Amino acid sequence: MLALDRGALICDIAETYHVIDITALPVPMLATLAVGLRDDSRICMKMSGGSITKQEMLAAATLDRLTTLCWMQSKDGAHGRNRPKSVLSAMAGEGNNEHSLIVRPVAYDSPEDFDRAWSEVSIKKAR
Repeated sequence: MLALDRGALICDIAETYHVIDITALPVPMLATLAVGLRDDSRICMKMSGGSITKQEMLAAATLDRLTTLCWMQSKDGAHGRNRPKSVLSAMAGEGNNEHSLIVRPVAYDSPEDFDRAWSEVSIKKAR
């Protein structure tokens, strides 16, 4: 855990156990405290590769089901058009990036790369 993200582990230990200086703890005690951290702690989320907690996932899935039920009762739903986008998929970073709630930052190596990407976006929007 220390090798992965020392800062996240220090924050989680401080938040959970109110221990600010982890170097003052014996290594076996620190290991015991680290194992006892909750599943949605910073370090555990980073270790599992997750970006959202189980509670957030359940809430998003519930919202998706509710919007689908409401959509099914509408005229659009009866004709199978304009289905609502999945909030859960957007939170997890899946699906169409255009409708994703999570926006990934983009970096460019040169001004020419930026200009090229800008012109591609401009052409797509003009269509």
